[in-house]
Amino acid sequence: MTVAAATPSRGPTFAELFTPKLVTILREGYGLADLRADALAGLTVAVVALPLSMAIAIGSGLTPEKGLFTAIVGGFIISAFGGSRFQIGGPAGAFIVLISSIVARNGYDGLVLATLMAGVMMMAIGFLQLGTYIKYIPFPVTIGFTAGIAVIIFASQLKELLGLDLAKEPAELFHKLLAIAEHIGTAKPVTVALSVLSIGLIVGLRRWRPKWPTLLISVAIASAVTAAFHLDVATIGTRFGGVPSTLPAPSLPTISLARLQQLLPDALAIALLGSIESLLSAVVADGMTGRRHRSNCELVAQGGANIASVIFGGMCATGTIARTATNVRSGARGPVSGMLHALYVLLFMAVAAPLASYIPLAALGAVLAVVSWDMAEKHEFGSLLRAGRGDAAVLLATFLLTIFADLTIAIAAGVTMGAFLFLDRMAKAIEIDTGAQVVPRDQADDAGLSRTVYTPEGDARGIVVYRISGAFFFGATATVGAVLDGISELPRAFILDFENVPLVDSSAAKVLRSTVTKLGRAGTTVYFTGTKPGVRAVLLKAGLRQPDVLYLPHVADAEAAAKGREA
Repeated sequence: MTVAAATPSRGPTFAELFTPKLVTILREGYGLADLRADALAGLTVAVVALPLSMAIAIGSGLTPEKGLFTAIVGGFIISAFGGSRFQIGGPAGAFIVLISSIVARNGYDGLVLATLMAGVMMMAIGFLQLGTYIKYIPFPVTIGFTAGIAVIIFASQLKELLGLDLAKEPAELFHKLLAIAEHIGTAKPVTVALSVLSIGLIVGLRRWRPKWPTLLISVAIASAVTAAFHLDVATIGTRFGGVPSTLPAPSLPTISLARLQQLLPDALAIALLGSIESLLSAVVADGMTGRRHRSNCELVAQGGANIASVIFGGMCATGTIARTATNVRSGARGPVSGMLHALYVLLFMAVAAPLASYIPLAALGAVLAVVSWDMAEKHEFGSLLRAGRGDAAVLLATFLLTIFADLTIAIAAGVTMGAFLFLDRMAKAIEIDTGAQVVPRDQADDAGLSRTVYTPEGDARGIVVYRISGAFFFGATATVGAVLDGISELPRAFILDFENVPLVDSSAAKVLRSTVTKLGRAGTTVYFTGTKPGVRAVLLKAGLRQPDVLYLPHVADAEAAAKGREA
């Protein structure tokens, strides 16, 4: 009987990694029924996106049409060229804090240049296939900065919700709340009533008619009430003069090297936040549909969408979790629904732009207030606070730094703390089975678990076996080194079993080399068993070679070899 040799599995080609999902569904076969389903889903998403896009733009310190331009241009490109079947792109609430800060310091032209650089960075991250590394951002960091952004968004809408006469609103949260408290006497009862009505409509309709476009209905009713009763409240018309009915011609601000260097930190922040937000949204869509997105292809599309969006007068674009989830629930079959959603928004803008002047800012503030409540991830926040001191510390540090310092600093600090927390946990997880554990364990660690503690083997001929379990890296060298250095009676044969060691780094190899040197001087033969190829490669590079160390597959082989030497 002939057995065919196994063919080594090859990785995906460049074309496979960066083929848009639109091409994939067209290859699979795309019929009229699919188009009908996508057309309906796209219309549903567009109805949600219309008021939300304007509200996010206004909350970011921009004019409302910039949010619409972003939903049209950015949303179309993200769906047409992205690596997710169901991703809906456009302006996102997560960007409000970052954009408003950039606009306050550098103006809209500064935002355009920073977004252009961020788009190039995101495309580079995608083409270099670094998108998968975004998943290493700890969950407490994501929840922390999302909750922090939610708090800032809500605080930024208090002026509109209350109708305060506040000429210049401070950017920092603490000073903002102080200014609002000082001007609370200027609150307008009519504006407050309209805000309560708008929030009540959204919450009530979500409960009683969850499939209805609650945001649009709320804004439409508030606008109708304002127009019918000639309410003295701020509207898009009184504040911004209305909304244009067409896309602007493409344009770019003046570009200089000095300006690009000045805006580089902002560009990095946009690229990082955009990458995190878009890939989180794609993961949510995967979880809802059982499909898998192409993360690097998605980042390339996100980068291109950001570049095109600001060229056409928009703002930062990214994948949006709520609109993507709405797209899936509405029965979308593929990226065509996202492309149609962008075209629907363009059609709405062309036909109904004059009506936008009647939209009260209190109604859009109510939309963002509800969005911030949804963003806060209250259940996850509470769960992480109860999960343990380490996760709680990372969560609170990210949350508080987002609110009181800066989003970029918050993410950097949170990731750093999360990395150190992980290293600490990995260091404590390593054990040397010598009859006792190297690091004491909390009672919770062993709850519901049954484990056999290994007792070091030895016999009259002086053969001793130690077994290491866990990743042996620089964080664990102190504890493991202390155990190895504590070997008082040096045996004639010392066997160190690495069967349960997935990795060893150079710091750990140095500790082992020191132990081997000490044992060798005393005439002890040292055996390393069960070393995986990667582990053995590190040990060999560190100088742990024959005759100082003998490598054998199993402990039993080493014991037999040791007994044979003594015979």
